[in-house]
Amino acid sequence: MTGRPAVHLAIPVDDLGAARAFYGGVLGLDEGRSSDHWIDWNLHGHQLVTHVVAGPPYKAGDSEVDGHEVPIPHYGLLLSAEEFHALAERLRAAGTVFLIEPYLRFPGRPGEQWTMFFRDPAGNALEFKAFRDESQVFAR
Repeated sequence: MTGRPAVHLAIPVDDLGAARAFYGGVLGLDEGRSSDHWIDWNLHGHQLVTHVVAGPPYKAGDSEVDGHEVPIPHYGLLLSAEEFHALAERLRAAGTVFLIEPYLRFPGRPGEQWTMFFRDPAGNALEFKAFRDESQVFAR
């Protein structure tokens, strides 16, 4: 830890082997502690925990953003543009099906950003994005 606040997020998965292959292999996250029911992941300094839970993940619905139906709930990270495009290529190479293909959202407007949506093997929705100007993250 760097002394800055970090998020702790626990999500349901139905197969730890598939979670390990996806979060460790495809996303390249470092694995922390684990048991036969959960795995800790280092999500760029944040603690993501995949817990085995019976049944599919909860889906509240979709929300329209920039002409796309965005799955709710979802989670992810803000990356640099370089990290974003490298991750998009890793996901494509792994055969990931995108819910929303990587694209530039809000071009020329406040909050201009690259974004993409996909699901993990358990069906959890993820969004990774990169702002052209990080000072615009909370711009109105």
